[in-house]
Amino acid sequence: IRRQNAMRQQTSASQNSDDVMQRGPLLLDAGRHLCAWKKEHVNLTVTEFLIVESLARHPGHVKSRDQLIDAAYGEHIYVDDRTIDSHIKRVRKKFKLVDDNFNQIETLYGVGYRYKETIES
Repeated sequence: IRRQNAMRQQTSASQNSDDVMQRGPLLLDAGRHLCAWKKEHVNLTVTEFLIVESLARHPGHVKSRDQLIDAAYGEHIYVDDRTIDSHIKRVRKKFKLVDDNFNQIETLYGVGYRYKETIES
């Protein structure tokens, strides 16, 4: 019984630490495909989730459209880079349904996108 309990704890601990990312009010749980902003659920598609996860993983670092395409679709799939712009637009819209002041995803014209390091109220 002790061995089973220890294995359960190890499994749940590894799933929690690897699958869950917290960045200020943003919570991403990859294992459950759960996204929350200020404890409010944000309903994202798989592609949108992967884009947000890629941006939030390294706050302040710029991700090019190509890097976001690779994160969302994989390296061997061709997708027009403007598709990422459409995804970002929908992601922002979904977060604004939860928080009108959401502005954590910045556009750097001609470069790409980044998730802000600091949270602005």
